[in-house]
Amino acid sequence: MESRVDVFARIRRDARVEGLSIRELARRHGVGRPTVRQALKQAEPPERKPRVRAAPRLEAFKTAIDGMLWEDLEAPRKQRHTARRIFARLAGEHGAKELSYSTVRDYVRKRRPEIDAEVGRIPEVFVPQEHAPGAEAEVDFGEVWVVLAGVKTKCHMFTFRLSNSGKAIHRVYPTQAQEAFLEGHIDAFEDIGGIPTRHIRYDNLTDAVVKVIYGTGRQRTENQRWVLFRSHYGFDAFYCQPGIKGAHEKGGVEGEVGRFRRTHLSPMPVVDSLAELNDQIRQWDIEDEDRRVGNRLRTVAQDFAVERSLLAPITAERFEPGLILTPRVNRSSLIRVRMASYSVPARVIGRPVRVFLRASEVVVFEGRTEIARHPRVVTQHGQSVNLDHYLEVLHHKPGALPGSTALAQARASGVFTSAHEAFWAAARKTDGDAGGTRALIDVLLLHRSMAAEDVIAGITAALTVGAVTADVVAVEARRHQTLHESISESLGGSGLGRHRGEQARGPERRVVSLTQRRLADPAAVIAGLPADRRPLPSVAAYDQLLRLPDRTEPATPNTMRTTISDAAQKGSAS
Repeated sequence: MESRVDVFARIRRDARVEGLSIRELARRHGVGRPTVRQALKQAEPPERKPRVRAAPRLEAFKTAIDGMLWEDLEAPRKQRHTARRIFARLAGEHGAKELSYSTVRDYVRKRRPEIDAEVGRIPEVFVPQEHAPGAEAEVDFGEVWVVLAGVKTKCHMFTFRLSNSGKAIHRVYPTQAQEAFLEGHIDAFEDIGGIPTRHIRYDNLTDAVVKVIYGTGRQRTENQRWVLFRSHYGFDAFYCQPGIKGAHEKGGVEGEVGRFRRTHLSPMPVVDSLAELNDQIRQWDIEDEDRRVGNRLRTVAQDFAVERSLLAPITAERFEPGLILTPRVNRSSLIRVRMASYSVPARVIGRPVRVFLRASEVVVFEGRTEIARHPRVVTQHGQSVNLDHYLEVLHHKPGALPGSTALAQARASGVFTSAHEAFWAAARKTDGDAGGTRALIDVLLLHRSMAAEDVIAGITAALTVGAVTADVVAVEARRHQTLHESISESLGGSGLGRHRGEQARGPERRVVSLTQRRLADPAAVIAGLPADRRPLPSVAAYDQLLRLPDRTEPATPNTMRTTISDAAQKGSAS
């Protein structure tokens, strides 16, 4: 459809080039004479007047609508009438069955600002702000859903954003409790390499604020642990207005939470652990430095390069973000922490232990000695059980191992490998269920003092020669460890990053099976040794000791001594 600008342009051209009259121009272009006169007067068509639709059916209900809007002046913000609610009330309480929703909506849209102006209510206006480099930051939590170990799980994303450059740090935790709040700050400070010099903006999180004191501006009663944390790192907190009124005061981080969630966490990430997800998030945070915020000409990385040098330095001593708890160990060698259970060594059963409950892990101490460390359990009533904590008990109760929770979790996590399974099966075939299980436990105890790959190499060597004992595994594991340490030293450290299987080339010394050597082809060379051609040992000479002496000759002590001596000499000769 031809626009009015085009019609005006052609009218003006025909009048200028051909000198046509107003009547002829109107006939040629199919418009009225007033339109031709307007076109000859100015090139830009005048704006069309908006069409005012008459709504005669609404007149009878305008008073009722105004009454509802006046009531909203005293109502809470989230409980004021919407146009749809007003339309429903008109139909239900005033019999307005013939009104359309659009008619009521248009009237409410026009009338509400007029009533606000009558009472002197000024609409909220946002004033643009400038943020000095290195001076301010904003913090917030946002909900995210993660497919964690095959289960759809609700988690919480901590977001820290520098107000000037827009550089942001994100971490996902199973909770938004204070330990996650503090740990997120520490990770952010360490990642950006400093601390804002003026303040960090927050809403009124319960992790920081115990009580909002209304009528006193921004005065708050703060959590004492939070005050200690701020004092340790040397920064101030700025608390936004409560509720939706204060959302714009940290709008940068509010928008950052949504941007990061839409960009990197849609669709839901599928991971085995939150540690794996946070490793990926660290990479995403670095990649996001190449983006531009809004209409800025410089990237986040370029602005952050300037801002980094203006941040305050971080204190050398790291603050412990975990809550300190003192649960007692039950008879199953478990402690109960925040609706989840964690195993500890069996020797501390019945005694209290000291626990650091962190956002992503649980660390257990006996006195000042760390005795257990677990990833934090996300699900309620879940368990994290370490097989190593039960080895001493299982050595006395080997029958409890096959059906134990500790073994099931060790298999699921990959700690209990196929090599362990093969050793256990071979040991049970040789020594029976109880004896074979004890041999396996002795092998598992080697993991406390040796690397897992060395122990597995020892297991493999022991299975190869058919000597399924913990002693053989230990000897071969130490041999494997020593061999590759010497290779690393000979390479001057250049081989430390290579796979151990690629470092060692050529024949490897191992335990020699005497049975295999005895039964092998004499011409074959096993383990670098010649075939054994010696005759089998015999005890026939010692059988003379079992014979009774001749009764015709009295046995004297000298005779008996001579007989025993002769038999011994023959036995040693054979």
